[in-house]
Amino acid sequence: MQSTDLGNKESGKIWHRKPSPATRDGIIVNIIHNTSDYHPKALRFLNVAFDGLGDCLIAGDHQGNIYIFDLYGNRFNLVQRTAQACTALAFNLRRKSEFLVALADYSIKCFDTVTKELVSWMRGHESSVFSISVHASGRYAITTSSDTAQLWDLDTFQRKRKLNIRQSVGIQKVFFLPLSNTILSCFKDNSIFAWECDTLFCKYQLPPPPESSSIVYKVFAVTRDGRILAAGGKSNHLHLWYLEATQLFRIIQMPSKVRAIRHLEFLPDSFDAGSNQVLGVLSQDGIMRFVNIQTCKLLFEIGSLDEGISSSAISPHGRYIACIMDNGSLNIYSVQALTQEINKPPPPLVKVVEDMPKNKLSSNNLKMKITSGRVQRPVRPKESKQKIQTRILKQDLTGNSENKENELSDGLNRKRLQSLLRGYGEYPTKYRMFIWRSLLQLPENHTAFSSLIDKGTHVAFLNLQKKYPIKSRKLLRVLQRTLSALAHWSSIFSDTPYLPLLAFPFVKLFQNNQLICFEVVATLIINWCQHWFEYFPNPPINILSMIENILAFHDKKLLQHFINHDITSQLYAWPLLETVFSEVLTREEWLKLFDNVFSNHPSFLLMTVVAYNRCSRAPLLNCTLKDDFEYFFHHRNNVDINVVIREVYRLMETTPTTIHPESELEAFAALTKGQYPVFNQYPKFIVDYQAQERERIRNDELDYLRERQTVEDMEAEVNQHRAEDEAWYQKQELLHKAEETRREMLLREEEKMVEQRQRLAAVRRELQIKEIQLQDTARRRLLKLQQDRLEMELRRLDDEIARKNITRNKEAIAREIQENADAYRRKVDLEEHMFQKLIEADQTQSRKTQKIIEENLAKAEQACLNTDWKIQILHKQNCDDLQRNKGYQEVANLLQENRRKEIELLNAMKEEEAKKWKEAKEKEFRLQSEKKASALSDASRRCFLKQEMSAALEHAGSPCIQEAHQVQKEQGASSCLPRTSQLNDISELDFSARISLNRKTEEDSTEQNLIKKVRNLRQRLICRARSRCQTPHLVAT
Repeated sequence: MQSTDLGNKESGKIWHRKPSPATRDGIIVNIIHNTSDYHPKALRFLNVAFDGLGDCLIAGDHQGNIYIFDLYGNRFNLVQRTAQACTALAFNLRRKSEFLVALADYSIKCFDTVTKELVSWMRGHESSVFSISVHASGRYAITTSSDTAQLWDLDTFQRKRKLNIRQSVGIQKVFFLPLSNTILSCFKDNSIFAWECDTLFCKYQLPPPPESSSIVYKVFAVTRDGRILAAGGKSNHLHLWYLEATQLFRIIQMPSKVRAIRHLEFLPDSFDAGSNQVLGVLSQDGIMRFVNIQTCKLLFEIGSLDEGISSSAISPHGRYIACIMDNGSLNIYSVQALTQEINKPPPPLVKVVEDMPKNKLSSNNLKMKITSGRVQRPVRPKESKQKIQTRILKQDLTGNSENKENELSDGLNRKRLQSLLRGYGEYPTKYRMFIWRSLLQLPENHTAFSSLIDKGTHVAFLNLQKKYPIKSRKLLRVLQRTLSALAHWSSIFSDTPYLPLLAFPFVKLFQNNQLICFEVVATLIINWCQHWFEYFPNPPINILSMIENILAFHDKKLLQHFINHDITSQLYAWPLLETVFSEVLTREEWLKLFDNVFSNHPSFLLMTVVAYNRCSRAPLLNCTLKDDFEYFFHHRNNVDINVVIREVYRLMETTPTTIHPESELEAFAALTKGQYPVFNQYPKFIVDYQAQERERIRNDELDYLRERQTVEDMEAEVNQHRAEDEAWYQKQELLHKAEETRREMLLREEEKMVEQRQRLAAVRRELQIKEIQLQDTARRRLLKLQQDRLEMELRRLDDEIARKNITRNKEAIAREIQENADAYRRKVDLEEHMFQKLIEADQTQSRKTQKIIEENLAKAEQACLNTDWKIQILHKQNCDDLQRNKGYQEVANLLQENRRKEIELLNAMKEEEAKKWKEAKEKEFRLQSEKKASALSDASRRCFLKQEMSAALEHAGSPCIQEAHQVQKEQGASSCLPRTSQLNDISELDFSARISLNRKTEEDSTEQNLIKKVRNLRQRLICRARSRCQTPHLVAT
């Protein structure tokens, strides 16, 4: 088997000579990664994945270094340093040079192996991604974590869908079926669903497994054709499902050594058309067994108990198997070499019997050894008889008790191992764990250990991480489980303060096999920690006294130096024992030391303490301070472990029997098989008392914690109230300050606003003054224009009024004349009627006389009336002329004084109105008096007529009447023409009276309109005069 160390190289060859894997293990090459720093350490590989062709694989270690291994070209290259552990790897099936890596920060990155550059960075998970499944087309990828699964588009690197579930259910795995468009989702409640990739339509659901099979599915594998699903979990049963029919068609039971299945993967074959028949099953013991699922036959297995497999990947063409071992290295297996024994042709039917050569030994001299089912090679004749005898002794062919004591399991012998150890100083690294298990004779009680583990974490180690802050969570978890199992095994270990220090190096060494770790620590406690707990809880004074006696015998000066500086065995011996030298030795030195410790009597460990002090006597004699001694025994020192071991052997041989610890300590006793022995080598009453006290203290502590919690709650509530009050007061202060600030700001703003308003008011006032001045100027100009226009209108109206007055006077005269004529006509008619009666009564010519008299009287009366009428007309015309002249003068005065004083105009108008009314009343009184005078004259005339008629009647019979009649006739002939003319005048007067009446109605309407217009103009003038008088007063205010 070839081994390749990557070291600090970024590229190189995988193997330096042509690999020839053996049929027994089939390993092509073992790849390790050790750093060459000041403190060299091995870097552990965590994940591995093959590309689509199967000739290249990528692997990532816990520091984020990702390597690509080209098995066809025999080259490896460092393609990326992510600086954090990778949790899953997968190649991009479309772009062959790209690969996906899930990191510890829950992100997924895509890198290019050729350019070594970052292609994309995908985020979205809230927990660690443990699986990446790529679609057969290479377009999609599914990343799975414990709480969700997400579907990504690898062309755009965008998330398409996200599967969210309840925390109570949990996801086991979500992956694509090979060569199909189906997604298979498996949950922790054993439910399995099949979904269409494009539409996410649920195609089918597998029925639950039978109730008789109490298995919880944890790992899954599908054949290349996507027809058969294999599922397993914490059981040795395998369930095979036929996906097309959605039914369970086979249950395979693995060997009894398999208790849990950690990984499943089908082994492809070039000639099976995708219906793979061989299934690889990785169990909890680190062995991967390959089984034919049709014949249920175990074909071959890889890995061992000493070199267990942590995870694996099989190439798509089925030629290589890449396995990450428990120690962090990477093994690449050849499937062809592993299946060579299976695929070899059957033996021929014809065989030839040959004679035995003479130079060969007979068959009786060939010895065969069968141990643990393994076939050993026959012993060759060159070996000595002693060796042949030794092999026979290992077969228990004799009954020698000493040899039985030295005989170990797996065919080893203690004496031979001790001689080998004396010669080389240590056991081979490759076989150390196997030798230790043989030396300690570990029973591997799986059932008993499982019962201890099932009890859970012990109360004493619940807060172990607070006292021992270990970076590796896995290591802390294994340490916690181991200590809890020890505490459940014996109650004293729950109170042992140095137990974590004692068990930690073994936990770190056997962290991948907790059963072996527990049994190694338990064997160490039973044999090499004898009498340690007799003075519990104090250090083992008896053991320390033994060490002090041995040191006094071999180096009195050093012991006296310890005594002089008050250094007891609890300082120079007990720190080495309780940590089993893990603090003062390196890993290699410690392993070398315990190779010798486990190969010798339990007193060897005590002698090692004395030897370590003697080998360090020079620096110890130079120490004088207690702190220096404490530092020396708790830190690594420049001590050669080989010298220490040789000194231990010398002390074992030269120490007297009286003080030799071998006489006080019992010989080695292995753990019993089936059940672990009862460990009660301690003062039980003290432990019980301490348990009671611890329980009491725990109860008191619980009470105290409850009270403290109550007090803290009250204090928190008080603090909260106080904080709320302070916050409220601070808020109020802030509000008050803000209010004051806002008030000041408002005051300033108001002052600014007042100033702005004042300035604006001043500007507005100036503008108003200017506007008023402009308006006043315009108004004055307009008033002047209007006044001039009104004056012109008044002059025109006055002229029209004067003209109409004249016309009206004429019409009034004509109307009066007509009225008088009408009255006169009525009177005449009445008088004629009376005269007609008179004439009819007299029936004489006196009628004519009377008529003449009446006519004369009528003429006189008419002349009187005409005179009165003319007098009245003249009087009226004079009065009207006077009034008009006076009115013109007053209007002119008013118009002139209107600009200066409006009140005088009003008073003048009132006085004028009063005068008019007075004058009207006087004229009315005069008219009434004249009417009374005319009525009196009419009455007197009537009386006169009556008297004359009565006198005429009396005088009718006198002779002079006849003469009067003749004279009347003569006058009648002469006055015939004037009478007609008078009648014509009367007719013309009637016609003119009618025309004047029509004109009177028309002119009355126009006159009334003119009077209204004059009144409106006068009111406007009065209003403007008042406004002009009031405007200066308003501006001044």
